[in-house]
Amino acid sequence: MSEPASISLNIASRYAQALFEIAKDEKGLATLEADTDALGAALTASPELAGMIASPVVTREDQSRAMAAVVAAMGLSSAMANTIALMASKRRLFVLPQLVANLRARIAIEKGEVTAEVTSAAALSPAQATALVEALKAKVGKDVKLNTTVDESLIGGLIVKLGSTMIDTSVKAKLAALQNAMKEVG
Repeated sequence: MSEPASISLNIASRYAQALFEIAKDEKGLATLEADTDALGAALTASPELAGMIASPVVTREDQSRAMAAVVAAMGLSSAMANTIALMASKRRLFVLPQLVANLRARIAIEKGEVTAEVTSAAALSPAQATALVEALKAKVGKDVKLNTTVDESLIGGLIVKLGSTMIDTSVKAKLAALQNAMKEVG
């Protein structure tokens, strides 16, 4: 891991720990989880927001105003709003994606859940997602939360990452394996 990435993770970890402890003390983990999911979705859905928080050109005051408007529009809790305001005043908004990931991990541990990163060629139907959750739950013995993404280049199938285990049933991977096997023969 590079040094700047390590520094970002350390900064995000400190904010996440403080925010998590506040939410836990106030019995507000469900609210924190909803806020975290909403913030993560906003960062993913809006390249402009992600660019603004990472830009060294945008002034501290402009970042603070913009994030205050985003927080108000999203209706985030006061603990999350105060944390984001503090991060903006310290020019630490660039670690928001790491903060979201860290909070998700802490909440999952608290709830006894594991998160499976699932990449599929097409969006999973609710029935498919439920079947996958049940199959993974039977394998690991814990509640499983899916974090799904779509990558049409897979052609078909899934890539499931659960902890250190990766299961790749994609057509793309099978075609690559077949191509390698054919190269070895001829």
